[in-house]
Amino acid sequence: MAYRIICKSHGILRSGATLLQVRYLSTSNDRLSNNYRAVVVGGGAGGLAMASILGSKFGKAQVAVVEPSDNHYYQPMWTMVGGGLKTFGQSARMTKDVFPSKATWIQDSAVGFDPDNNTVLTKDGKQLKYDILVVAMGLQLRFEQVKGLQEALDNDPMVCSNYSADTVLKTFPAIQKLEAGNAIFTFPNTPIKCAGAPQKIMYLAEHYFSKHGKRDKINIIYNSSLPVIFGVQKYANELLKIVEKRNIDVNFRHNLVEVNHEKKEAVFVKLDSENQDTVNFNYDFLHVTPPMSPPEILKNSPIAAENGFLSVHKETGQHTKYPNVFGIGDCTDIPTAKTAAAVAAQSGVLKKTIEAVLSGKEPQKLYDGYTSCPLVVGYNKCILAEFDFNAQPLETFPIDQGKQRRSMYYLKKDMMPEFYWKGLIKGKWAGPGGFRKAFRLGMGK
Repeated sequence: MAYRIICKSHGILRSGATLLQVRYLSTSNDRLSNNYRAVVVGGGAGGLAMASILGSKFGKAQVAVVEPSDNHYYQPMWTMVGGGLKTFGQSARMTKDVFPSKATWIQDSAVGFDPDNNTVLTKDGKQLKYDILVVAMGLQLRFEQVKGLQEALDNDPMVCSNYSADTVLKTFPAIQKLEAGNAIFTFPNTPIKCAGAPQKIMYLAEHYFSKHGKRDKINIIYNSSLPVIFGVQKYANELLKIVEKRNIDVNFRHNLVEVNHEKKEAVFVKLDSENQDTVNFNYDFLHVTPPMSPPEILKNSPIAAENGFLSVHKETGQHTKYPNVFGIGDCTDIPTAKTAAAVAAQSGVLKKTIEAVLSGKEPQKLYDGYTSCPLVVGYNKCILAEFDFNAQPLETFPIDQGKQRRSMYYLKKDMMPEFYWKGLIKGKWAGPGGFRKAFRLGMGK
């Protein structure tokens, strides 16, 4: 027997969760074409994790994933690719090779959401009906928001970015080629994927320059739109010591707005200046973290919050208005850092949320904001930052993770990709919470 969820009304429960009051209408045993128990929009980390979970629950014919891309990337590896530690091929798989066996792949793009009629419209004209919808669309790179940046990326071999499959392969050759001058690394004035990545590649580059005897000829500059080097004080304290020791020039509240590759010049707005003054920097090497935003189709939809992100309750992942809509990962307005580690933790919570909703119960498992940022600070050291909604450390290991450690470097470099390929996207890895409790003998978080 198949069922269609009909939303009748909803009230507010504790922790801001939404109570789903539904009735179920039986439909034909033979579901109509393009009718599904669950539709997942997006085939990135969060989308595949939830498709694996829902496919195991409902079966292949009942779960559809809308994803246009032939290739799937483990994007956290791109720091290592840009630093010459991994190959691009190691970060990539064919989507068909990692797609859940118990879900149906619709190789298409979503172009419209009609949550009042439980429908997703695709570019090819399909109208996908769902009982529950999971939105996992990630973030959109907005290179075009920086004047001249795309032209510079196309024409200047010394302008690069680890954030795109089309540009990450430029980074390490540019690092190798640089002999002297200004090496500039940027952080934009928007939410981004992995807020530590803009400086991770800087530390790897600095280490490379030092190993190859040219560090004293290169000025390393970190221009960030943020007022701090990192949002969690414990880890920020250590990073500030690192940049001081390595003689890295840090300029806060500087936002890149233009690149002129013919003049080898980068223009930054000083965000705290009264008149939004600009300052020009000459560059010999420029690594750019582009502005990012939710996909336009999501921003302009009825399921988006005012800021364009999917509007969900931060502790459950359930939509704030439509109780059969759920979200995971970078496209949501959950106020935590946008990382694969956050996706893993959210997937475990969202599984329980959906199970509760389908049973007409209040979600009991609540997300604490856990996220992780392995801050690679060289070719053999890493600070494993882990924290919660309140920017307080939420560390897994019974050691001080605020210190640079070789063990954390190899965890990042060699073990985390295995967690991703064999665990997260298969719906089998919901983060290290269990290990954290075990290390603390069941006490605390």
